[in-house]
Amino acid sequence: MRTTEVDYEGRLPVDSYGAGGFRVAGAVHMGPLALVPEGVVDWPGLPDLAPFLERVSEFDVLLVGMGALMAPPPDGFAAARAALEAAGAGVEIMATPSACRTYNVLLAEGRRVAAALMPI
Repeated sequence: MRTTEVDYEGRLPVDSYGAGGFRVAGAVHMGPLALVPEGVVDWPGLPDLAPFLERVSEFDVLLVGMGALMAPPPDGFAAARAALEAAGAGVEIMATPSACRTYNVLLAEGRRVAAALMPI
């Protein structure tokens, strides 16, 4: 079987997730995680999408991981989502494990993607 190493072109994939945090590029981040093209940025969690609104021109889609299972977004999320969509970014809501895997696949394809991940 032939394997090919994935080149993320300097972007940071999610190495692992669970136990209330994430491992990205070997560093552990506890709590909510915001991944944008420049890397990991401070983020208090949902419904605040300000770090993504500030960088909306840098990505085409925001993957929102809601936790262990698909869950409805919290109050106040709809307005932030509408602002991102009005600026041209798609917003996809899913469970955090699915969001992490999808984020890594899109990075490997060279897509312009960001992720807002709630811990599990």
